Amino acid sequence: MKEKSSNVVLLGIVSFINDVSSEMIMPILPMFITALGGGGVVVGLVGGIRESVSSILKVLFGYLSDRAGKRKIFVVFGYLISSVFKLFLAFSRIWQNVLLFSGLERIGKGLRTAPRDALIAESMPDERGKGFGIHRALDTSGAILGSAIVFLLFWFLHLDFKAIILVAAVISVFSLAPLHFVREKREQKRDITFKLSLKSLDLPLRMFILVSGVFSLANFNYMFFILRAKEQFSGRLSVGVPIILYILFNIFYAAFAVPFGRLSDRIGRRKVIIFGYFLFSLTTLGFALFDSLLAFVLLFALYGIVYAIIDGNQRAYVSDLSPEDVRATALGFYHTVVGIAALPASLIAGILWQSVSPAMTFVYGCVLSAASAILFISLGGYFRGSSFSSMERE
Repeated sequence: MKEKSSNVVLLGIVSFINDVSSEMIMPILPMFITALGGGGVVVGLVGGIRESVSSILKVLFGYLSDRAGKRKIFVVFGYLISSVFKLFLAFSRIWQNVLLFSGLERIGKGLRTAPRDALIAESMPDERGKGFGIHRALDTSGAILGSAIVFLLFWFLHLDFKAIILVAAVISVFSLAPLHFVREKREQKRDITFKLSLKSLDLPLRMFILVSGVFSLANFNYMFFILRAKEQFSGRLSVGVPIILYILFNIFYAAFAVPFGRLSDRIGRRKVIIFGYFLFSLTTLGFALFDSLLAFVLLFALYGIVYAIIDGNQRAYVSDLSPEDVRATALGFYHTVVGIAALPASLIAGILWQSVSPAMTFVYGCVLSAASAILFISLGGYFRGSSFSSMERE
């Protein structure tokens, strides 16, 4: 068990280093896009494509991982591909380059995510909420450090966006080293087909994937939160303040990931996730109504808590509802549905931002996230007594 739980820590360290790299890029990416001539719709397109490209591939590579009985090889190549295309992103000259290279970089995420999540679930089978919480906390701690580094590079060393992205690409290469020490149990190849694997998903799991898909239509790309803060400031503060707020978001995300994972282990994932959906609705309403610095401090903190509640616990809940032999396929299917929904979500957000008003983007998120919570509550009967939901308590 100690060896298995060490996998969670090692995979967390990998994500920590990779997120130092990624989160040096994330807070400046929407500003990089606008600096290259992209507007609200372009920001939505880039954000949606980034999520959709990776997520469309997650179910395929989840299935291939289940069929091969292997996890680690997919994780290694996933991180490697991401590192290569981060390097290319640094040399973007027009927003179309950003669209291409950031989309290709997400192929690596699509390759690694479902096998990695299955490896985490299998490493701590009795404490999956805690396991995913640990991984999310380490992942987000890397995001905090990465965001702090990008602020220092921009504010004190006066590096431009391209130079910062190049530094980030070099750091990402070092995330591959801890993977050497990850161990997985030897599995025989499984005689399953992609079609049969999807059919094997239980009704409660399919219902939850439906609910999470509806929520994903509300959960538009983080870049709009950054731009909402940026538009309230001028000069160097229009870049510096959003980066600081993004650091605050990640601090709260990291601080609350494990506590909410443990809470879901005790009282049930469904109750915790529903609370997270309602809190997201409240948070987006706040972004629609308020635009002062003090309001942004509170709202970015709440935004971080929302992700701490929802991100790891949704994955853990999918794992709870999945039979072991198709767990990576189920996680991949979940990620694919969520990611496909991310494209229209971010495009709608971009159109509302550019054609109506930035505030209307957040009203849209508020209404739809509340609807997803109500839908989850109304479907409660489907989640009682599921064969694979031993962790769920009503």
